[in-house]
Amino acid sequence: MEALLIGLSKWLAATSLSHTIQTVTWIIPTLQTIHILCVAIVFSSAVLVDLRIFRLFERDEQLRDVMRRFLPPIWPVLVMLLITGSLLIIGEPRRSLVNTTFYLKMALLLVAILLTATLQRTALGSPGFLEDRSRRLTGQALATLSVLVWCGVLFAGRWIAYTQAG
Repeated sequence: MEALLIGLSKWLAATSLSHTIQTVTWIIPTLQTIHILCVAIVFSSAVLVDLRIFRLFERDEQLRDVMRRFLPPIWPVLVMLLITGSLLIIGEPRRSLVNTTFYLKMALLLVAILLTATLQRTALGSPGFLEDRSRRLTGQALATLSVLVWCGVLFAGRWIAYTQAG
């Protein structure tokens, strides 16, 4: 599998798009900046909803109102993350494609997205979601897991730059 990923990395690195991304000095820092700002939007939106589940934020507002305010930006911003992340991979394919930390980040990101979507669907589908004690505890457990997994995404994303690729 590693040989396949190394071959794919070499092929991507030889493309004209990769060459352009690598040689135009402002492209990678610009992509990284946009990527990091998008991560901040997604992370803060998800964490603010998680904090509301614990009644540490917007205590006087209904959870569904907080979700309607903070979660909608996540979905289009995730598309922007996909675009900037893909361009960063094309520009520096070996850094990501042959790096196990990259795959850890992708796995954590998938879990974080699924948790956020599950919380959103559950809370918006059941307005009294947190009224019952057992459901509140379940919601708080999911919110705790959500914060931890989103933090894991952040750490793994930064860790990619410091772990050896292949």
